[in-house]
Amino acid sequence: MDMNANDFNFELLHLGINQSGPEEGTATAMLLAELFGFPLRETKDSWFVNEQFEVMKKPFRGTMGHFAIATSDIFAARKWLESKGIEFDDHSAVYDENGRLKLIYSNNEIGGFAFHLTQKNG
Repeated sequence: MDMNANDFNFELLHLGINQSGPEEGTATAMLLAELFGFPLRETKDSWFVNEQFEVMKKPFRGTMGHFAIATSDIFAARKWLESKGIEFDDHSAVYDENGRLKLIYSNNEIGGFAFHLTQKNG
């Protein structure tokens, strides 16, 4: 049986927006929060605005930024995407405390955006 995208329960988690530095990143995050009433959460390298925008404090992956895609089966989704010509950066892989893959970046850009797969919980 052939697999298709629906088999992986893909879901957009967040959009990462590259900024030139901390000042620009903070200003962008504050503006999004103020305009739309979204909560802010600061990390070392970024601001999460309503958890759906990740405003970077410096340029990061992707010409324009990145997006995060959650999946119910990161291993099978990776294999399926590789069959479609997508390549992954094994050096970007992040593992959980049990040694299971929980995040990995693609080497490809789509519309100027890098992307990473994230394993859904449960």
